[in-house]
Amino acid sequence: MKKLFENKTILVVCTLILGGLIGWILKPGAETAEALHDHGAESAENSIWTCSMHPQIRLEEPGSCPICGMDLIPANQASSGSGNPLVYEMTPEAVALAQIHTTKVGGSDAGGELFLTGKIQADERENASVTAKFPGRIEKLFVTFTGEKVQAGQKLATLYSPELLSAQRELLEASKSKADFPELYQAAKEKLRLWKLTEGQIQAIEQSGGVKDQIDILADQSGVVTQRNIAVGDYVNTGQVLFNVVNLNKLWVLLDAYESDLSSIKMGDPINFSVSGIPGENFTAKVSFIDPLLDPNTRAASIRAEISNAGQKLKPEMFVTAKIKTQSKGTGNGLSVPRTAVLWSGKRSVVYVKVAGEMPSFEMREVTLGGRMGDNYQIESGILAGEEIVTNGVFAIDAASQLSGQYSMMNRPKAKSLEVSPEFKSQITKVADAYFEVKNALVKDDLEGTKKKVASISQNLGQVNISLVKDKAHDSWMAQLAGLKDASQKINSASNLEEARKHFSMLSFHILEMTETFGINKDVVYKDYCPMAFGDQGAYWLSEEKEITNPYFGASMLTCGEVKQTYLKGQPVMNLSGSTPAAAPVHNH
Repeated sequence: MKKLFENKTILVVCTLILGGLIGWILKPGAETAEALHDHGAESAENSIWTCSMHPQIRLEEPGSCPICGMDLIPANQASSGSGNPLVYEMTPEAVALAQIHTTKVGGSDAGGELFLTGKIQADERENASVTAKFPGRIEKLFVTFTGEKVQAGQKLATLYSPELLSAQRELLEASKSKADFPELYQAAKEKLRLWKLTEGQIQAIEQSGGVKDQIDILADQSGVVTQRNIAVGDYVNTGQVLFNVVNLNKLWVLLDAYESDLSSIKMGDPINFSVSGIPGENFTAKVSFIDPLLDPNTRAASIRAEISNAGQKLKPEMFVTAKIKTQSKGTGNGLSVPRTAVLWSGKRSVVYVKVAGEMPSFEMREVTLGGRMGDNYQIESGILAGEEIVTNGVFAIDAASQLSGQYSMMNRPKAKSLEVSPEFKSQITKVADAYFEVKNALVKDDLEGTKKKVASISQNLGQVNISLVKDKAHDSWMAQLAGLKDASQKINSASNLEEARKHFSMLSFHILEMTETFGINKDVVYKDYCPMAFGDQGAYWLSEEKEITNPYFGASMLTCGEVKQTYLKGQPVMNLSGSTPAAAPVHNH
């Protein structure tokens, strides 16, 4: 055995065999290694690489930044829980730290409701000043701070006045001979009345038979002291304002309405408003005054309503968000936002709109700016009246979204929409209107009505002037035109509702493509989705109303579905991954 271990060749062979055995035991299985390899490859394939200094750089493979040469790093592609890559979620703590504030957008919606903002103010007619009726020195103060409530007749201060002493002596002398000289007696009393002494004070002077060196100043009305202009020891002159008192049982609601909104506001229009200081409670009033003058800086006029405030819940200077039910339908124009809400990058800029979610969520929205009015911008398209936008902290949201690898002002998705003439857009809007009638007939389970309405689509398609679109827009329209005609003909030939609905899904696909590519002249339309249509394959459709009415099921499941996307007039549709079906739906017949 000793000779065996002294043989170096045998020792080397044994060592190799032992090492191979240990390696075989410890190595991962081929399948595991292959899985790890595939996972890593898949991870690398799906990663987006960006530059920490230039987040707008987004490449599908690692490397160097083409701008600064720094190594690229993986970007966090996790979007919000809504699935919308334009929505950025924040924690409540982050929202508080960034001091993010939101405000509802004023303006009118398509339902004839006008959204305005403003403040609570004291009724100017309920203001009163307590003035000195004669000169003197303040000896005592019974109201020592502003905000103190007082009642009519309550003592506010005590005043010493030499002139008042002389007037009292005149009254006492005249009272001794009032039987002989009643005119002098009445004149002496009237002088004290004009100095706002009460009948009780005058009688007390006569009954005492002596003059009083101090006299009490009384409140003329009940209310709250808003200003105290005197202190003990001050000398005051006749007419000097001592206190300002306002009655807060009646208040004004002052709202700012832009000149484009004024034509739809009438005296007596009902107002429903809320204040941030009293969450969950709504108040009602009526328009009682419309300012005849516009502010030259803001191009807005003041709209006033009066409200009773017996419970003292409302306070002057509270911010108000109001809704006025007007007599005429809104046009969707006349919207304005504060300058602080806009990330400006030319005519088409960015605002962040608050959206519903479990966490605070904000959607990046491109808007078309109009003119600037004071500290506000007019909005031509991109947001709706009543939506809640970020007015403070918008840059913090955009920066956080950019650093996390999501879309931001500097890294916006490409627009899918193409520019076309207003005439062409008006013509295809008529096609969309005819489509809505077909959709509503299917909602009612009306096959004959559906066939009658689909003929209107073919008629309006024939009136679209193809020469109005050129190049890429022309090619896109020709493809959509062929699809729209084919789907319309098949619906018209359908023998039952089920078959008509299958062809309607194809028609909807092309209508959605038309809407996203060219836009239509509707203030707002909605892309709806039913996941249960056609044996859980799912199907989309375009709707002119936010309320879900399902054309694929009709009365059997009328409200099945959800709004997937909102299209606003004049706003380009972004080319987002997963925002539309990759191809037209295919159904087995």
